[in-house]
Amino acid sequence: MLDFKPLDESIRCDLGENPVYDDRENALLFADIVNRTIHSVDLAGGAARQWRFDSKVCAFGLTEGGRLVVALHHEVGLFDRSSGTFDRLCTIEEDDPDTRLNDGKVGPDGALWVGSMDDRGKPASERKPLASLYRIDGRGAVEKKIEGLITSNGLAWSADGRAMFHTDTSGRWIDRWRFDPATGDIGERTRIRADIGEADGRPDGGAADAEGGYWSAGISAQRLNRYDADGRLIAAYPVPVAAPTMPCFGGPDMKTLFVTSLRTGRSPELLEKYPLTGITLIGQSPVAGVPVTRFREASS
Repeated sequence: MLDFKPLDESIRCDLGENPVYDDRENALLFADIVNRTIHSVDLAGGAARQWRFDSKVCAFGLTEGGRLVVALHHEVGLFDRSSGTFDRLCTIEEDDPDTRLNDGKVGPDGALWVGSMDDRGKPASERKPLASLYRIDGRGAVEKKIEGLITSNGLAWSADGRAMFHTDTSGRWIDRWRFDPATGDIGERTRIRADIGEADGRPDGGAADAEGGYWSAGISAQRLNRYDADGRLIAAYPVPVAAPTMPCFGGPDMKTLFVTSLRTGRSPELLEKYPLTGITLIGQSPVAGVPVTRFREASS
């Protein structure tokens, strides 16, 4: 059992996602995708900031130079939090009205990895494998890595950077790939978990811990699932939100655990039962997490 409390009750997201711990600022950043906003909360003093964009904020990461690398609906760019300027790096699937970008994270190779999803507004059972997973480097070069996805999600890397975890929320599976942290090459795909049921928690966003575990937000079951590297369930932790979307580790010892959640589309009964839905949670983890890498800009 993990004890969670609200990080900031004044910030309630419709689609909270992509929590990122900024170790330089001791702050947590997270997105509200549908409200086109990135929020930041100072963990020492509680001060909050926000930045709004012209389209959905689908994923983002920190850069070595202090900016954010941000994936919007169909484009990726570098965002300066001080000036508010956005410099486009590339576009992805911009001519496809049926998809948008989704979960993303900076890998040990210093590149942004971001996937897309079927965005036609269909029920999960009617979505199609229209999506892919991409790697974007500091020059804006785009490399398609995986095709045939429905809802790309759950990116996380092991502490040594040699294993990449990746999920498909609609496909209900978790994969582990061999990963080369020097080049970003992937291989030896292993499906470590398949046919994850609704009651067990379809796999949404993910994070890795220092002991080799993989934490998955069970969006359909109000829980976080901790698996070992081979997909065996180590523990399932209930969370006080209707639909958790992504866990994130942070703090000086990397044992602070954050969880974002989805509020849009939840039934009145679920929202009454889980009134914190949409508010980012903070708690303590029994194990330290793996720090997320910073994006390597071309000038770095």
